[in-house]
Amino acid sequence: MSKKLGVVVALMAVCALSLFLLNCGSSSSRPSGLLYVLTQGINGAGNNISSFAVNFGSGNLSLINSNAQTCATANACGLPLDILLDPTASVAFVLNQGSPCTPTPPTCTPSGAIAPTINAYNVGNDGSLSGPSTAATLTTGDTAIAMTRDAAGNFLFVITASPQLLVYSMKPGSTSLTLATSLTLTKAPTGLSVITFTPPGTTAAQEYLYVTNNYDYCTGSSCNPPHNDNTVSAYTVGSSGSLTEQLNSPYAIAATDPISVIAVNTNPPSENTGGIFVYVGNQDPNGGHVYPFQVCTVVGNNGCTQTDVQNSLMTPLATCAQISCDVPPTSAGQQPVAMLVDPTNNFLYVLSEGSNTLYGFRINTTAGTLTALSPASEPTGSQPVALALQTPVGSSAQFLYVSNSTSSNISGFNVSTTTGSMGNPITVVSPSNPSGMVAR
Repeated sequence: MSKKLGVVVALMAVCALSLFLLNCGSSSSRPSGLLYVLTQGINGAGNNISSFAVNFGSGNLSLINSNAQTCATANACGLPLDILLDPTASVAFVLNQGSPCTPTPPTCTPSGAIAPTINAYNVGNDGSLSGPSTAATLTTGDTAIAMTRDAAGNFLFVITASPQLLVYSMKPGSTSLTLATSLTLTKAPTGLSVITFTPPGTTAAQEYLYVTNNYDYCTGSSCNPPHNDNTVSAYTVGSSGSLTEQLNSPYAIAATDPISVIAVNTNPPSENTGGIFVYVGNQDPNGGHVYPFQVCTVVGNNGCTQTDVQNSLMTPLATCAQISCDVPPTSAGQQPVAMLVDPTNNFLYVLSEGSNTLYGFRINTTAGTLTALSPASEPTGSQPVALALQTPVGSSAQFLYVSNSTSSNISGFNVSTTTGSMGNPITVVSPSNPSGMVAR
């Protein structure tokens, strides 16, 4: 009896190490990696963070726990949208929507009295989450759209439907956020991306923020610049988080309804043999496209002048990559809502929500043009809304995951580090209506 009791006590001690996130019976050993997935639940009644163990050998996922809450008070924060980790992976932030939007095409109007929030969590060495604590409360009745952070973890950026662009100061390892800049916009923001690089002829790195817009609230002769719905706004980010709109911004997009954006630096470390490129995903009547722009860093490249280089201006490339070019435009991918690049910045992955498909492209690191991978795409579950890449340290393996909202599951793919190709698809059931995700 005493021997059996000792075994039970030892088992309970092991389980205690996984308190809050990990639970007994979830895995035969500590997970090699973790995938955090926000789940909105049926009719928005979920508001949880689901944690999955990642098998670094196969990429398979095992549900560990789904008990971490995205809001301290039930239904007081709105739906969870985005989740990100700080550079140390010791702090997680969750963006909660606040009041929902009432659709008024081509945009939506906030309706309700719920304030969007950013909640913070401490991440334990075993991956457990403790919290939440409220790191920031936005305007009551507004609707949060998306958030991102810079690579160094100095600033967190948020766009809302009111429309606002907010910049919060942050410190790696801290759950605290301090509002640094609040900018009221004249256009409805849809996506944002931030990048840091050292402009030619300088020694100091500069941070740039790019925001896509699909509706201009300014009308009539008072508009300056003239009315243009479909644009990308570019800002330089100061050391204190201040924003300065770039010369020539906002930049016109030769398509309707840009809905996503990603900035990519293909320059190898300490070299200037690649380029800085900005890719814009749009949704028009002919389907989804990716429009590439080049940031001027070399005189003569894509018509860039010395003045353009000095101002790091954007210029459209001569070609655009239409998603799924091997089929007629009317059946091309719809709603490219999310994009990411691999750690080498050689491959771009585009998630099309309306066509339930993940597309892959090779980036020409010098010219910025895109070439479809082989195979060019992989099917996902229904209404995919977010994606995350797991790159194990010291391993040649990479795994790409997609959260599928309507089908309430996660698609997973092995990704080649040399060709970028996606293969060995898996489907893992998740709690209802998964949304944002991040890998650790």
